[in-house]
Amino acid sequence: MLEVITYPNSILRQISKPVESFDSKLHLLLDEMYEIMLAKNGVGISAIQVAKPIRALLICIPDEEGNQHKEDLLEVINPEIVEKDGEIVFSEGCLSVPEFYEDIKRANTIKVVYQDRFGKPQEIVAQDYLAVAFQHEIDHLNGVLFIDKLSIVKRKKFEKGLKQKHKF
Repeated sequence: MLEVITYPNSILRQISKPVESFDSKLHLLLDEMYEIMLAKNGVGISAIQVAKPIRALLICIPDEEGNQHKEDLLEVINPEIVEKDGEIVFSEGCLSVPEFYEDIKRANTIKVVYQDRFGKPQEIVAQDYLAVAFQHEIDHLNGVLFIDKLSIVKRKKFEKGLKQKHKF
């Protein structure tokens, strides 16, 4: 079973490489990422979070009752945001930064081009929660964490709390 890497592990700062082979190895990784995402109650996970530095991520937004359905799963390979519009502030958390949530400002509507698990080109216009999830996960592929978007004061508070928690 894959393990979710947590901050401050330096692997999370790596820039992920494009996926070139859409083979059974990739499919197995995506399937395993889905299982760990659900086990950890996540709505998204990127391959770098399980120490695989490739441009692959999953998003599965829960329904109104908080349930996630496999048919709603987005398997996103080599994503690129091609349009952004509007602004939204959303309370974000992260599997790699457990038990920490903070309001982050992002684009409210985005257009993303990507490939599915078979390499077939896809396009989606995402709004609100889904747009936030896409931006959060794509940031991971670029070595960026949501805590990097905090103000200096909030970032210092986060780092202080982390040190106390882990007694560095």
